[in-house]
Amino acid sequence: MSVWLPSAPCTPGACVEPTGSATAVPRAVLRLTGVVILVLAGVVLLPLGGRIPAGPVRWWCRAIVRVAGVRIRITGTAAPTGGLLLVANHISWLDIPLLAAVRPARMLAKSEIRKWPVAGPLAARGGVLFIERDRLRALPDTVERIADTLRGGAAVAVFPEGSTWCGRAHGHFRRAVFQAALNAGVPVQPVGIRYRLDGGAAGTAAAFVGDDSLLASMWRVVKARGLTAEVEVRDAIRPGSYPDRRTLARAAEPVMGEPTWTHTAVVADSGRSPSAA
Repeated sequence: MSVWLPSAPCTPGACVEPTGSATAVPRAVLRLTGVVILVLAGVVLLPLGGRIPAGPVRWWCRAIVRVAGVRIRITGTAAPTGGLLLVANHISWLDIPLLAAVRPARMLAKSEIRKWPVAGPLAARGGVLFIERDRLRALPDTVERIADTLRGGAAVAVFPEGSTWCGRAHGHFRRAVFQAALNAGVPVQPVGIRYRLDGGAAGTAAAFVGDDSLLASMWRVVKARGLTAEVEVRDAIRPGSYPDRRTLARAAEPVMGEPTWTHTAVVADSGRSPSAA
């Protein structure tokens, strides 16, 4: 099992259930087209990099999710500025824009992506930090690269479970990346992500698990009716609150039972995109 990418038992056949109702195919096609257009627009603007203010980046990320027909509900405290390790549980490809909607950040990605045609160079130009999952000897250098990025005042976004889960089950946060936050002396911002259907039941339509293809997962999302992404931004964990990476990782894990929305809402967006059902 890799240090960076442990496997999850979730698979499309075992975990992903029908949504019960689905939007019409023409509307689903319209949603998917909208998502592709927005992503391509981001690719065009990618050379501008950090010169784009955080506000428009957040708007763009929310727009990707909403155009896919998914409502967004973000509650909790605003993420602090400066160096920050942003950590969340991992269910779907939608998690990436949702996390960036909380605070734009440099993502961690497996080093294999660097070799992908088109996507690899684009990811590198977009500031992605690549990690070598299967080389234990490279782990200290990787942690220090992340720490240097954090010391420079940037946010780094990580999914420490190391693999996507269906949303009804979840994994534990791997500890290594939390050492970077300790070394850099920066806060850790825990975020919990859930997907629900109308009526509040947990939904797995957004899950991107096992041997699922990205296209199949995207089609399942745009066909779903009444899907809501709930993002709970917990209070940031201040530097020095925990003595080691083990206890820090455990403290940052979101509670995956029924959510208790105890914070003041910073975003309460139940509206749909023009293409939503």
